[in-house]
Amino acid sequence: MKLATRVLLLTTAIQIATAAAALTLPSVAPLVAADLGLPTSLVGSYVSLLYVGAAAAALASGGLMRRQGPMRLSQWSLGLAAVGLLLGLAANLPLLVMAALVIGLGYGPITPASSEMLARTADPRRLGLVFSIKQTGVPAGTALAGLVVPPLALLAGWRVAALVMALACLLVAWAAQSLRATLDAGRTPGAAPAGSGLRAALRVVARTPGLRALAAVSFVYAGMQMCVASFMVAYLVSAPGLSLVEAGLGLTSASVAGVVGRIAWGALADRWQRPRGLLAALGGLMALASLAAAAIAPSWPLPAVLLVCAALGATAIGWNGVYLAEVARVARPGEAGLATGGCLFFTFAGVVVGPHLFGVLERASGSYVASFIAAAAVCSATGAALALSRPRAGRG
Repeated sequence: MKLATRVLLLTTAIQIATAAAALTLPSVAPLVAADLGLPTSLVGSYVSLLYVGAAAAALASGGLMRRQGPMRLSQWSLGLAAVGLLLGLAANLPLLVMAALVIGLGYGPITPASSEMLARTADPRRLGLVFSIKQTGVPAGTALAGLVVPPLALLAGWRVAALVMALACLLVAWAAQSLRATLDAGRTPGAAPAGSGLRAALRVVARTPGLRALAAVSFVYAGMQMCVASFMVAYLVSAPGLSLVEAGLGLTSASVAGVVGRIAWGALADRWQRPRGLLAALGGLMALASLAAAAIAPSWPLPAVLLVCAALGATAIGWNGVYLAEVARVARPGEAGLATGGCLFFTFAGVVVGPHLFGVLERASGSYVASFIAAAAVCSATGAALALSRPRAGRG
């Protein structure tokens, strides 16, 4: 098997494992909230805390990659995700806060590290498709959480489900060892510490107009994506009155559609050669899907609900591969990982802000409908702004 194919398969597996870890507890939020006697909508705050850790770790990833190598950094990240899930087993509020931050610290470096490995090994003519295939690991991990964790939680308890997902992360970390020597051969143990990597990543984004625009768009789209992933189960249980397993199917439908969407959008971006225009169009499409979600009622048949979930997944979850491939294209040679880390700081910032505001609006209005309508307005405005802006000629 070619090195490029092996790297793609392994980075996708790493992405699946960490994404599943991030969504394990939100996928059984009603059970965890019942144990703590808290409102389920606070899952948005949990996810926001997780991405506070992820944003900080993404910025630090440039320096850490130079010192440790991208594959060793990925292995450490998987270990942190497992530790975070184990901390969450206590169902104690302070430890859940710590669990969210630790899982976030593990989640943050995964995409910059994989971007660096793929930029080295992938065919430049197929970057959109390759990055999109790798990014299918996020909705695939979300689908895994939605499909496996709720039934396992009902069968053996949500703590057992979280323990299984922690063990899965460690298993993937072990499997990654086979490529570590090859992919980490250029590491520099004495490189500048992580603090300098933070500044360098932000400087790369600040000096490159194309990266600034991509970072701004990702702030909004990522917030929408995580609202879908975090609130889907809670929304479907509370508003249409679905069972926990049926709501889990809704999350799985969105995630599977996100997998298909990422590959399709990536292939379209490579063929169309207009990834910026495609990203703008996706803002309008995810706004329409969000409005459809706001209209879901208890009288709707389950297939119709799942169809709306799939539309949300294909758009709000499907945009990432096009975005990351465009970041790698715009970045200077040898700076793909650093540029990705800098842009992901803003991506993760959107994930921190989006779910928190989504949950706050739900508690203020007493309905998720207002949250979905507000999200639709923001996504459509962002897509329109990107479509009307004028791209700079050349790289950046």
